[in-house]
Amino acid sequence: MSSQRVKLHIQERHVVMDNGILQVTISKPEGIVTGIRYNGISNLLEVRNNESDRGYWDLVWSKEGSTGTTGTSYVIKGTYFKVIVENEEQVEISFTKLWDPSLEGQLAPLNLDKRFIMLRNSSGFYSYAIFEHLQEWPAFNLPQTRIVFKLRKDKFHYMVVADNRQRYMPLPEDRLSPRGKPLDVPEAVLLVDPVEPEFKGEVDDKYQYSCENRNVQAHGWICFEPPVGFWQITPSNEFRSGGPLKQNLTCHVGPINLAMFLSAHYVGEDMVLKFKHGEPWKKVFGPVFIYLNTLLDENDPLLLWEDAKEQMLIEVQSWPYSFPASEDFPSCSQRGSVSGRLLVRDRHASDSDIPANGAYVGLAPPGDTGSWQIESKGYQFWAEADKDGYFCINNIRTGNYNLNGWVPGFIGDYRYDAAITITEGCDIDLGDVVYEPPRDGPTLWEIGIPDRSAAKFYVPDPDPKYINKLYVSHPDRFRQYGLWERYTDLYPDEDLVYTIGTSDYSRDWFFAQVPRKIGDGKYQGTTWQIKFSLENANKSGTYNLRLALATANSAELQVRINDPGTNPPLFSTGVIGHDNTITRHGIHGLYRLYSVEVPGAQLLEGDNSIFLTQPMFTSPFQAGIMYDYIRLEGPTSSNS
Repeated sequence: MSSQRVKLHIQERHVVMDNGILQVTISKPEGIVTGIRYNGISNLLEVRNNESDRGYWDLVWSKEGSTGTTGTSYVIKGTYFKVIVENEEQVEISFTKLWDPSLEGQLAPLNLDKRFIMLRNSSGFYSYAIFEHLQEWPAFNLPQTRIVFKLRKDKFHYMVVADNRQRYMPLPEDRLSPRGKPLDVPEAVLLVDPVEPEFKGEVDDKYQYSCENRNVQAHGWICFEPPVGFWQITPSNEFRSGGPLKQNLTCHVGPINLAMFLSAHYVGEDMVLKFKHGEPWKKVFGPVFIYLNTLLDENDPLLLWEDAKEQMLIEVQSWPYSFPASEDFPSCSQRGSVSGRLLVRDRHASDSDIPANGAYVGLAPPGDTGSWQIESKGYQFWAEADKDGYFCINNIRTGNYNLNGWVPGFIGDYRYDAAITITEGCDIDLGDVVYEPPRDGPTLWEIGIPDRSAAKFYVPDPDPKYINKLYVSHPDRFRQYGLWERYTDLYPDEDLVYTIGTSDYSRDWFFAQVPRKIGDGKYQGTTWQIKFSLENANKSGTYNLRLALATANSAELQVRINDPGTNPPLFSTGVIGHDNTITRHGIHGLYRLYSVEVPGAQLLEGDNSIFLTQPMFTSPFQAGIMYDYIRLEGPTSSNS
């Protein structure tokens, strides 16, 4: 480690931050990272690219009234450069782009301030940005913002997203014709003649490397000669949209490394940040840490990942950082905390309150129950409860929040009755708070366990023609390409039938209810049947069918009892979902819970059937549902 003081070299068109360990060159006044010198490599970024296409912040925006999740994308280029801090211990520099009415319709109505920080003896640099929309400015939509780093393809060949998600990656030219063959999903390519023969026959798709916010605190790339790691460390998720289960892109062929702050992936338009005229807003995205490491001897370069994880823990423990100079980034002393114990009250499961072991408890801006899933304008702060249900949420920005939570093993969302106001230095102890999950009567039968994912159900082997070797015999086997087509292979003529008491959901319940292929390019909706027996049907009572969905996309779920031809059905969700989870190799999107009252008069003594129909069939992957959990409850006084 160097003990050299941090130096800032200001040139005509660039500025260079240098602490003796690395040098970072940034264009002036645009604020594009054009070069990173480290460990004898003159530039870790792709030198073949234009300077504006190496390391940058970008965004996607659209005008008011626009629908969908797309828009106009552009790289954020500053027009004004300023030194914020310059001393022996630290340099912080700013690149701003101010909006004015003459830019209406051309650029998003935002003031943008990109910051870069280098510290003494630090093997990396930090970046954050302040986005601001003034009250008098026009309405608009903001679907996405992120940081992109494009690394040298002749150096960085090994990608790491997690301990069990790391591999050598193909080259970008392998995705282009004739080396690559485009598949039905736009981002997916079959590698037919890759430069490196080891990749032949594999599918490459950037969405196969998506990750939940809660699990993506460090990811990056390794260069083997010389041994160098390039890592993006995210010490907090407070500034990311959608809460801990929101999924985002991480790395993909390029080699490209992403820091995603706002995106609609796996959610759809509900996640798009939409501003009205007269709505002021300001948000700080980051800081994130770009960490570089090397080996002091000739040990295995994969140890660079182990070191990166250790550095990630250091960054997490240092949050909130003390060094950002912006007054919009509050220090630890300017924040507050909330603690308590979450208990579950379900008298059909236990006579006493149950500690919410492993529950996720968090603060999010005020909204409806469960709205944290699609919240993107404010900040969120989450913690995991211990085995006794105790939780402590620290370093919360001041403001008004709802306390939210969900508990593995129980359906639904918890929301604390009263709003919680966080002030500087506050330490709020809520004591015991009780969640009463939806429940009307005793469980007659259930399928699955409530954990907001379809991973527990049967995920088939992929078509051998479309394999990603990383996910063979892997817990995330659902990330293989084309699994939606396997439903037709398994059920070519008749749909899935599940018999309570004999079927096993891990073997007999397909992970996604998708259309069946009935011919070349032709599909039809599907109806799944649940068979069960009632010995003492309560004809005058009301039963309740709980349907927890892990995701939906351009789908409708219809429920019928004992007669698949009943019209109208007993219940329909209507057309729901823009999650695109099936297309993007995920296993959950937005969580949805439906409760269907089933009149006892429609049930029979003995054998019964519930029919679940998904009639939409625009394509095999564009229309579908993933279930999380299904339960039939008897009437309150039922002895069925």
